[in-house]
Amino acid sequence: MQRTHTCGELTTAQLGQTVVLSGWVHKSRDLGGMTFIDVRDRYGITQLVFDADADETLRNNARDLGREYVIKVTGTVIERENKNLKIPTGEIEIKVSVLEVLNPSKLPPFTIEDDTDGGDDLRMKYRYLDLRRNPVRNNLILRHRLAQEVRRYLDGESFLEVETPVLIKSTPEGARDFVVPSRMNPGEFYALPQSPQTFKQLLMVSGFDRYFQVVKCFRDEDLRADRQPEFTQIDCEMAFVDQEDILHTFEGLVTHLFKTVKGIDLGAIPRMPYADAMRLYGSDKPDIRFDMPFVELNSVLQGAGFPVFDQAELVVGIRATGCASYTRKQLDELTDFVRRPQIGASGLVYLRYNADGTLKSSVDKFFGPEQLQQWAAAFDAAPGDLLLVMAGATDKVRKQLCELRLEIASQLGLRSKTTFAPLWVVDFPLLEWDEESGRYHAMHHPFTSPKATDIPLLESDPGQVRANAYDLVINGVEVGGGSIRIHQRELQSRMFDLLGFSPAEAQKQFGFLMDAFTYGAPPHGGIAFGFDRLVSIFAGLDSIRDVIAFPKNNAGRDVMIESPASISQEQLNELAIALK
Repeated sequence: MQRTHTCGELTTAQLGQTVVLSGWVHKSRDLGGMTFIDVRDRYGITQLVFDADADETLRNNARDLGREYVIKVTGTVIERENKNLKIPTGEIEIKVSVLEVLNPSKLPPFTIEDDTDGGDDLRMKYRYLDLRRNPVRNNLILRHRLAQEVRRYLDGESFLEVETPVLIKSTPEGARDFVVPSRMNPGEFYALPQSPQTFKQLLMVSGFDRYFQVVKCFRDEDLRADRQPEFTQIDCEMAFVDQEDILHTFEGLVTHLFKTVKGIDLGAIPRMPYADAMRLYGSDKPDIRFDMPFVELNSVLQGAGFPVFDQAELVVGIRATGCASYTRKQLDELTDFVRRPQIGASGLVYLRYNADGTLKSSVDKFFGPEQLQQWAAAFDAAPGDLLLVMAGATDKVRKQLCELRLEIASQLGLRSKTTFAPLWVVDFPLLEWDEESGRYHAMHHPFTSPKATDIPLLESDPGQVRANAYDLVINGVEVGGGSIRIHQRELQSRMFDLLGFSPAEAQKQFGFLMDAFTYGAPPHGGIAFGFDRLVSIFAGLDSIRDVIAFPKNNAGRDVMIESPASISQEQLNELAIALK
């Protein structure tokens, strides 16, 4: 056998046993009369010892071993003199009698350690080496465990895992598709799915009333820390349900994952209407690990002769508890922060509620002591608090203040990676107006059902129609979203009409779905979780790259295999593609 045990399982219970281990040389230490080698596999590390009693050839071969050599050793388990209680095998070592080099190794371009000296680009180029490091490997072990628990929970709830096609038809809504040319149908193209949306709805029509899939999806969009061109979803759909049934079922999934994988009891997940999330936090994915809601101040601060406030559509602020001691330098840094191009604010106004009870603002010229007291009262402020206020167009200033709120919370240490605050955001708008195209777009997707009470507004005031849609947010990150779907052909046709589809376009793109609705489609709805994001939250990471075995960089490239790459002219000819 190549091994009788792994490098992470031997203890004093095996003292005196002859064992065979295989793995990679992690470290070596030559102390003259004795040589120590740490051998590593994915289960752990075991120390090997070659002492003065060992054959000289054996000791010389041990000294010649380099980092990451693949070796096989036979030896006896003995008690370790200098114990290392930080690792499971730290009380024993292996006195080696036979050493075999299974494969030598070049010196790696970075150290295979928890805290490596390799930068992101280098680690991605040699990802197969990076995956040997404990932090990355542990992330993939965590990913595996979460996937197993997802399947276990959903199987227990009578869901069936069904695979849907990867080669489908391109649709005009949503992000850009990745397209695949068809050799057998020259001039025609498949698309890779952005989600299995229409197929899972067709499964509901088919009578598969509870479906799920841990599925690869693809979107050709600009990348960032929480986006990859290919990503994984936990995709789910249920028939004969309403919104409450779905929230209850998948709240159960999330609480199950936290309980079984992290030992955390989340309790009931609170709910917040979209309108309240925007009003109180300026975001449809608010971070509620900390309490710093917006306070609207138009009635308090307008009319005092300060043009910035008087001319604004919205004056709004936050209270930073205990931050009145911020220095002028710190306040200037906050002002510079909101003026960054990414945020785009023109400035920031503050009011200090000093510990001695005095009030000092950056606009004392316009506000007297009584007005400052009203200002403080509006925030329910106490001595020691700092009040930060911004003004402008409603949507814009809310987004700007949201960024400031998160920055302040980070400075105060209120965004711990070990604290988890989930939230359901519900009652989204069904549609959003796009000035550039001059038409409405679906906020989620065109198959989302409107609230039954709002259906009459589809003709008279479509912008006020609320959707039967919901998102799950954890620590300010959207990890899942879904909706009750439209299941009637007539209503789906009205929706396509609102979105600017002609009847012919709707039939060409989605005729198969609308036809299916005429054959007894049940009421249905579902949700999809971003599995990569969910794993990264469990792992306490900001980026999803390190929970994906072989990720792409920000340019959408795999620098390890050098993809994407050009193809031969012969292949292009077969596909009837002519490059300009």
